[in-house]
Amino acid sequence: MDLLCNAYSTPSDDDDDEPRPVAEPTPPPLKRFKPQNPPLLPKPYPLIAGRYISKRERSLLSPALSPPLPNPAASASPVMGSISDSDLPRDILSSLRHQAKGRSQLGRISERLSVDLKSHKKSVNTIQWSPTHAHLLASAGMDHAICIWNVWSRDQKKAREFSYHNAAVKDVKWLQQGLSVLSCGYDCSSRLIDVEKGLQTQIFTEDQVVGVIKLHPDNSNLFLSGGSKGRLRLWDIRTGKVVHEYIRGLGPILDIEFTVNAKQFISSSDVSGSNMSENSIVVWDVSRQVPLSNQVYVEAYTCPCVRCHPSDPFFIAQSNGNYIAIFSSCPPFKLDKYKRYENHGVSGFPIKCNFSLDGEKLASGSSDGCIYLYDYRSSELVQKIKAYEQACIDVAFHPLLPNVIAACSWDGAVSVFE
Repeated sequence: MDLLCNAYSTPSDDDDDEPRPVAEPTPPPLKRFKPQNPPLLPKPYPLIAGRYISKRERSLLSPALSPPLPNPAASASPVMGSISDSDLPRDILSSLRHQAKGRSQLGRISERLSVDLKSHKKSVNTIQWSPTHAHLLASAGMDHAICIWNVWSRDQKKAREFSYHNAAVKDVKWLQQGLSVLSCGYDCSSRLIDVEKGLQTQIFTEDQVVGVIKLHPDNSNLFLSGGSKGRLRLWDIRTGKVVHEYIRGLGPILDIEFTVNAKQFISSSDVSGSNMSENSIVVWDVSRQVPLSNQVYVEAYTCPCVRCHPSDPFFIAQSNGNYIAIFSSCPPFKLDKYKRYENHGVSGFPIKCNFSLDGEKLASGSSDGCIYLYDYRSSELVQKIKAYEQACIDVAFHPLLPNVIAACSWDGAVSVFE
């Protein structure tokens, strides 16, 4: 027992009278130096087409690639010119007001360049005449801009320019009533703009690049949108929400078109990545949200444009095979194997085509910069107009004057022939 006591005892236990040494307080550990300014993040490498981008680099680039959407009540765009028809030449104004007299000259289109409109700095993707104000033309381009042209004004021809989109603008459509346009683009949004006030009034955001929009012909409050993820959505402008969504696992949507009775619509998608050509053109039931067609077009080509005939039960599709195919708009939506329009070139460009007012003429752009005019019934080439040095992307017949046609090009030019 004494051995255990001696082993575990301390000097203080034996000698309580001796003073104990006072331990010096231990200083607190030094704090790590915190710089005033946070360390700079490594700069990402410049974007090169085809280069792999890691998740970390993508997160660093995300603020630059996806800037916040501006407030719809942003400041109005500056007024550049008048949108009124008061300063139009008298003969043109008279022709617009007496459209019945103009219809008697149907089919007469000369090669004289009436107006050359230059403002876009990059390719123009689409053009459209206003259905209610026939002297106004809208254009949308890869330079993020939407231009409103007072085509025959004796003063400033560019009346408005809107830059509400943060990226390239793919499509623009006039609303059937009032002076408003609906546009969409690479910033994953569709935007409603009041042309008269120069204000953006509504934004419809999506999770995909919106490549095409189409207004419902019977209900001006509804519009269709199609995008890069193959999603088709029917929107209600009044609520700003999706009414229907049409799902079939499609590729990027290239074009959409309502049929004449507005009960169906036709979608064209890029199926080159999946080798499923039977889904390149699909006819949908608007209300039931189901596809009505199966293997409408089985050729191994994409179709950048689809258009319905204004009166006959047919629709056409611009094919990257350098021709325009004809289909029946009634089930089973058969391809006409004996007739096509095939003098122009597409060559991978998003070339569009359109029918004339009475449906007797078909106009198409071309990769060689020309406008091709076909007879609808015989499919024969009627006229060829050299318009540009680069590809002619879109063509649009005037809504009132049958001998006037507008076009736009890959180099940013917009022109009117009459």
